[in-house]
Amino acid sequence: MAARVAMKFMRECFISRKLKSNNITRHYFSTAASNANSPNIPKKVPHFSKKGMLLTGATMGLLIGGGAYASTVDEATFCGWLFNATKLVNPFFAFLDPEVAHRLAVSAAARGWVPIEKRPDPPILELEVWGRRFSNPIGLSAGFDKNAEAVEGLLGLGFGFVEVGSVTPVPQEGNPKPRIFRLPKEGAIINRCGFNSEGIVVVAKRLGAQHGKRKLEMSSTTSSVGDEVVHGGKAGPGILGVNLGKNKTSEDATADYVQGVHTLSQYADYLVINISSPNTPGLRQLQGRKQLKDLVKKVQAARDEMQWGEEGPPPLLVKIAPDLSKQDLEDIAAVALALRVDGLIISNTTIQRPNPVSKNPVSEEPGGLSGKPLFDLSTNILKDMYILTKGKIPLIGCGGISSGEDAYKKIRAGAILVQLYTSFAYGGPALIPKIKSELAQCLEKGGYKSIYEAVGADCRRP
Repeated sequence: MAARVAMKFMRECFISRKLKSNNITRHYFSTAASNANSPNIPKKVPHFSKKGMLLTGATMGLLIGGGAYASTVDEATFCGWLFNATKLVNPFFAFLDPEVAHRLAVSAAARGWVPIEKRPDPPILELEVWGRRFSNPIGLSAGFDKNAEAVEGLLGLGFGFVEVGSVTPVPQEGNPKPRIFRLPKEGAIINRCGFNSEGIVVVAKRLGAQHGKRKLEMSSTTSSVGDEVVHGGKAGPGILGVNLGKNKTSEDATADYVQGVHTLSQYADYLVINISSPNTPGLRQLQGRKQLKDLVKKVQAARDEMQWGEEGPPPLLVKIAPDLSKQDLEDIAAVALALRVDGLIISNTTIQRPNPVSKNPVSEEPGGLSGKPLFDLSTNILKDMYILTKGKIPLIGCGGISSGEDAYKKIRAGAILVQLYTSFAYGGPALIPKIKSELAQCLEKGGYKSIYEAVGADCRRP
């Protein structure tokens, strides 16, 4: 098996490399073959070729060695080895342009060049939200797989749920490059991508193609534990969220979100109205009380007027910013309660530059800051919103989570689910089982038998 995987990997790498440098490679070798003694022909293999050979050789060694190792150990042990082995690859990404590294990571997940989690999640992490069963509360936030290219591969990594997008109605390039900036010492990223998207038509085709396959997987793996609970998502194993955005040039934001609902909701386990990105002019103004109320009412109406089966329409969530005043939070909470919004995601990136980021020259780049420096800010907003909504609305905690203890703090602050992005970009697949294991330990140490018991624990009066 390992040999087959290795050969497939080599073949695809070779084809890709040949297509990208076809003219250069053909010229070099054909000339070298016919003019071996020519002084104009370099005698050394180009430096980039050496690096490519070393990387390919290392990958081959991992694959073949892994196959040999797998023959002597159980599946769970081998699975752990594969996830740990990804740590060897992560340093290579640090030498690449951030957007190129991101593109390669998505491509690898889409092609199945990532490990598949075969080990069951700790039972204490299982929970039900919106009538759907999550094997664990750790999700991948929107922004990583913007165009739904790698849903299967990402869910296979062991995430409890994956959110794709933001998806805009019409394809758009987003802001000019460069638009992603690393701050590795601070564990942070600044981005000003601006909803770069291939558009809802392309994303709908991809999700439609995956829909049937995931449905078949669901029918073969689902066990009947309760008639009212969908095990995994309605489209198959794992929960899939779709994050909706608006086009920059659009003058009617509501029409953009309604179009997204009409086109993509049939494939989503939940939908998100993203009105909190700092990189689309005027978008955050939709968080105002009147604007938000009008927007949510129209989007809900568009969703509810569609025909749905027994599972009903997908839940509708709103993603808010961390840069909100107390009055803003009160207004959003009031609208969410009055219109019975299904959930809130707290939060998006921040335009603030808290220490130690403010001391880094890169902090002068405009855009949204994510990662560890966002943790305290987003967690405080999360706690405030849990209190304002009286714990009646499911909250997803997002911002700065890089460990199981971080996830635990988000849950105690009021989150029922949590999401990662920046820490996953730095830590890779090996981070996922680590966070799940640490979170389970935190819950057990805290004396909790389930996640439900811990939600909002820090907001309750003693």
